[in-house]
Amino acid sequence: MNKKGHVLNAVVLSIGLAVLTYPAGDLTTVRAVLAIAVPVTLGALFPDVDTAFGTHRKTFHNLPVLLLFFVYPIYFGNLQYVWIGVATHYALDLLGSKRGIALFYPFDSGEFDVPVGVSTRSRFAGGVILVVTALELAVAAALVTEYPRRLFEYGLRASGLF
Repeated sequence: MNKKGHVLNAVVLSIGLAVLTYPAGDLTTVRAVLAIAVPVTLGALFPDVDTAFGTHRKTFHNLPVLLLFFVYPIYFGNLQYVWIGVATHYALDLLGSKRGIALFYPFDSGEFDVPVGVSTRSRFAGGVILVVTALELAVAAALVTEYPRRLFEYGLRASGLF
């Protein structure tokens, strides 16, 4: 996927995440969009730094890098949403290209892809971006709404109150 596609995905996903977490549509939602969109967009662009040095789709397109961005906020208290951008970059590169990425680099240089990937220059690339973004938002919506409700119900049943 190209930079424009990664930025589009990050911005639309950030708006969706902000609306899911602050659905009132007021100033709090706007602040959430900004608070989420900047780090998610930076994270979505970060893996392509390896085009300047290293090996593209290997050096910064792997699970150890994603893990680093996931745990970084635990220790330093900032960059909470950057890992989301990195993860969405990986999803787009897996689904929005035919080449794939080296998920286990530097331990294994093999590149993983999915058989439905399209070329970044394909006329279907924009559609892939929209489908991937919709799937990401569906997963986020399930995590924000459905799973807490189910956990609550299971807790009530386990305690004998329901």
